[in-house]
Amino acid sequence: MAIWKAQRTLLIVGEGRHEEAFLNHLKSLYVTRGCGLSVNIKNAHGKGALHVIDWTAKQIANADYDVVAALLDTDTDWNVKTEKLAKTKKIQVLKSEPCLEAMMLRLIGESVTGDANALKRQFAQFVNNDATKHDHYALHFGSACLLAGRTKEPTIDTLLKLFGR
Repeated sequence: MAIWKAQRTLLIVGEGRHEEAFLNHLKSLYVTRGCGLSVNIKNAHGKGALHVIDWTAKQIANADYDVVAALLDTDTDWNVKTEKLAKTKKIQVLKSEPCLEAMMLRLIGESVTGDANALKRQFAQFVNNDATKHDHYALHFGSACLLAGRTKEPTIDTLLKLFGR
């Protein structure tokens, strides 16, 4: 009997609950048992880009991953200092500009206007009014949508590559 071992390990930290749910949706689509990829998804619980990078750095201090990435919004604390810290800690930054909801709305061809709160309200209808549940992303953000959208959203393209697509 052979012992199975992941060929590649990936840690992706989401800024908050919406990012965590979306990342778990991606995992459910693209990571199957025995596929050679082990994906660990964690939630940094918000507080801006600098906090997400700091929190991610603490997660990898005592654990070894082949690839470490952080999915974060650029509307709070994204600056040269934060970018430099991420590079120093070897954390691949996956930027949602200005926020996850805007990126997701653009994926499905919706116009993106207003502040983050307005975008969250607009986005809610596409995730059954609860963006914290990973299965709520399935209807509008399936594999076909993501694959088609990778050409217009660089962060989606990078995420799909991380998941081996």
